This record gives sequence, structure tokens and C-alpha cells, in this order.
Amino acid sequence: MLDNTFDTIIVGGGIAGLTATAFLAREGQKVLLIEKNREPGGLVNSFSRNGFHFDAGVRALEDAGIILPMLKDLNIDLEVVKSPVSLGIENEILHIENIESLSKYSDLLKKFYPESSGEIDQVIKTIRKIMKYMDVLYGIENPLFKDLKRDTSFIFRKLLPWMPRFLFTVGKINRMQLPVEDYLKSVVKNPSLRDIIAQHFFKNTPTFFALSYFSLYLDYFYPKGGVGKLSESLKDKILELGGEVKTGTMVTEITPDSKSITDDKNITYKYKNLVWAADLKTLYRIAETENLPPEVKANFQKAKTKIENSKGGESVFTLFLQVDEPLESFGKIANGHFFYTPSRQGLGETHRQELYDILGNFSNISKQQVLTWLDKFIKLNTFEISIPGLKDKTLVPPGKTGMIISFLADYELFKKIQDEGWLQEFIAEVEHRVIEVISASVFPMLKDKVIDRFSFSPLSYHNRTASSQGAIVGWEFQKEMPVINKIQIADRSVYTPLPSVYQAGQWAYSPAGVPMSILTGKIAANRVVKSNKG
Repeated sequence: MLDNTFDTIIVGGGIAGLTATAFLAREGQKVLLIEKNREPGGLVNSFSRNGFHFDAGVRALEDAGIILPMLKDLNIDLEVVKSPVSLGIENEILHIENIESLSKYSDLLKKFYPESSGEIDQVIKTIRKIMKYMDVLYGIENPLFKDLKRDTSFIFRKLLPWMPRFLFTVGKINRMQLPVEDYLKSVVKNPSLRDIIAQHFFKNTPTFFALSYFSLYLDYFYPKGGVGKLSESLKDKILELGGEVKTGTMVTEITPDSKSITDDKNITYKYKNLVWAADLKTLYRIAETENLPPEVKANFQKAKTKIENSKGGESVFTLFLQVDEPLESFGKIANGHFFYTPSRQGLGETHRQELYDILGNFSNISKQQVLTWLDKFIKLNTFEISIPGLKDKTLVPPGKTGMIISFLADYELFKKIQDEGWLQEFIAEVEHRVIEVISASVFPMLKDKVIDRFSFSPLSYHNRTASSQGAIVGWEFQKEMPVINKIQIADRSVYTPLPSVYQAGQWAYSPAGVPMSILTGKIAANRVVKSNKG
């Protein structure tokens, strides 16, 4: 008979769940990681098709003083290369190499918007200020991944001198939570310029988070073999340390009073502690609280109401292309990580008010009206383009190129079109228009050279990660977030109202990229260890 009793069960095999499991396994705990997909990794995942290797979610990684220290702490050797970034508008392309590239970015913007020269200077000044804050914020290896009892030199030489600067900087950062659209409206009059600076960010992204990206562009790296190698290395470490990983399994019920969970095969598991690293709405939907004390039930219901009334952030549409053209053709134009806007006009209200008008009156909107909107949306958008082979030539057949093209997309639009029964037709229209726009502008060699294509819509991301609205970075940005979103109290982000149940990942702290997901996974593991000692 199988022993289904564990010290800790971790639900959700994304990067947060993998991190928590690895550190708990290292502590000698009997741990089980349960993941709904066939392989763990979530949005930190790679796959191959016909010899072309693609990244399913994130295109590159930024250390943020977290990823590399985490790997070092777990004694994981991950071979990585730099992932340089290019920015492009119409026929002008800038390769970001160092801090001086910010001046070149300023010149690029002034070339297209000469009448806004002074306003551009103001924006660049703010970006420079934020870059200095970033230097402080990620200026040392995160102490959570250091053995502070043994590494006293780190404490006295780095940590203690850094702490006052960190606390001062955090105060400055917290005053930059204004949505980036509102900040830009206060500085920049030209709506097209505002769009070009910010239209590839999620709606209401805090100013600090949005304008910090120039720092992140300089920090990007890429694992040899694809982004998914990070998740693979963590899974291998878990198994090496004696942890268990169970994939293709959905948790359907949590019973906190008996400290048990049940999966979709009706198998029950017992735990001492549970770390929930999956969609938070699912946690609150499937938790059975009937037999919990009244005070716990009241706190749970209060939190549940807040979670249920919150939306996931925007999703993305991703097009994968297999191209009969050598890497060198593309490498002459841009780096392997490329943010490109084919028109200086900007989206305006195309991705906001015009889309909301369509969604609000969808039953009276014709298919042709949707496609007319789509035409404008694709032509004026900003695309994140990744070419894995330019970072690692082994990821593509000789003489060929694999390309990933992404842009922000609305889950509700795809869901309504699915309900109307023409989703595949719509997706084909999106794919066709993206190829048409990119081949008519920056990559003319794409025309007639695409061997095969396929895509992930917001519905695909929702199905893969079980995330609300197919969201990529967690919750929709709003005045009152349903979870912690201040770095100085990130350690509180892992608590839930349920006894012995912790949370981690993109839903536990917002906004959460890979570094914050890893950090919350480690914090949750630390809380479990501390509770056991207590």
C-alpha cells in the first residue's frame, strides 16, 4: 500500500513550486510536488517541434540578485549566455549594450517625435533615476539564499552597509506606484509617443515596474538549451534530494481540518504543511472549511471575497514560426530578443476603449467588424520577438530559424469568439496579419519562407497554467491589490487564512516575474521549516 502522507505537499509545478520543493527536499523533508501538466515549469518551459526549439512562456531571464544565488545555493550548474536586447520603431533599430544606450534610446525617440524633445528628456531622467534604484534593489545577492550563520563576511561587508540604502530606496519606489499611463500623461502631450514608450506593458503597470525595464534589458540571460532548462534543473535537483514529483494530476479538494487533499483520480494525500503555488482562485474554490473554527472561517471568507472580485492581468498571444532562412539573415537586423513597433502612430484607444466597446456589445458586433479592429490592432502594436537560435545555435536545424512573436491580448475577446464558434478562424486571421506586418517591415525575408506556424492564445495559457484569464504576471493592477505588492513586506505574502497552508508564486505577490516567484517559493519553504521547528 502506498504511503500518501507527506511532511509538505506543494501544489503547482511552476517556478515557485519547484523552488519551494527543492529547498524543502534539501531540508530532508518528505515532499511531494503535484503538477497538472505532463511536465513542470509553467511559463518557464521549452519544447521542440520538427527540430525547432521554442520557449513557451518567458523568453529570457533576469537575475535580480535572486536566480543565480538560488542556483548556487542549491549547487545547480546551469550554463547560461547573455541575451542582448534590441528596440525598434519602423526602420530604426537600437541594440542595447550598456547604460550609454539610454542616450541612444532618447535620440531614437527624438528622431520620431522632435517636437517632444523636452518631454523625452523628462522621461529619460526618470528612467535613469529608476535604474539607480534598481542598482540598489538588486545590488547584492538576496540574503535568503545565503548561509548567514557561516558567511559572516557577507553580513558585515555587504548586507549591513546595503540595508539603509535599501530601505531608503524602497521608500522612493513605493512613491512610484502610479500607473505608467498616468505618469506619462502628466509628462508627455503626444499620445503616440506615450504609446510607443508604454503600450507593451500590462494595463496600469506601476511606473517603477514599467520604466525599470531598461535595467532589466541589460541583465537578461538565457540558459543554453532554452529557458525550460531552469525548470528541468530544479526538477532534477528535487529528485536527487529524494523529493517526489507527480505530474498530470489535478488537486480537486483541500480539507484543512484533516490536513488532506484529493486529486482528480480520487486519491487522498495527507500533509503536515501545504504550499499552494497554483491559481489562487482555485485554492479558495476547492477548500472545504465547514469544520474549521468560526474565526478561521470568517477570515477565509473575507480573503475569498477579495480574491474572487479580482481579475487576472492581461494575457498574451504568441505565434511560433519555423522559417526556411538562416539565422544570420535575422542576426544582421536585431538581437535574439527584440521589442519592435512597426508604426510610430501607436495603438491609441485600439487596445482599450475600442476593444471594450466591442466586448460590451459583442452580440451585435459582426465578424467583419472584429476583423477590421484586428487589422488596426496588429498594424499599430508592439511585438516581443525572440529568436532562440541567435542565443544558442543548437536550438534550430542548420540553415533555418525559429521565431517567437508575442503581444498583449485580451482573454475575454478570445473566449467570446470561442463561444461564437469561430476561434480557429480568428486565430488563423491573427497569425496571417502578424506575419504580413512583420514581413512588410523589419523582416522582409519572412515573406514566403515560413515552413510551419502555430500559436498559443490567452485560452491556451489559461489551459496550461490554470491561471485566471490566462494572466502572465498575476493580478490586474488596481488601487487595492488582493495580495502583497510591496517589496519590504514580501515575507508576508506567503500566508493564507488556512492553518498550515502557505501560498507562493505569481498569485501570491504582484507583479511577479520569475525572480519574485522564486523568492516567494523560498519564503514559503522557510516558513514551513520554521513552523516545523516551532
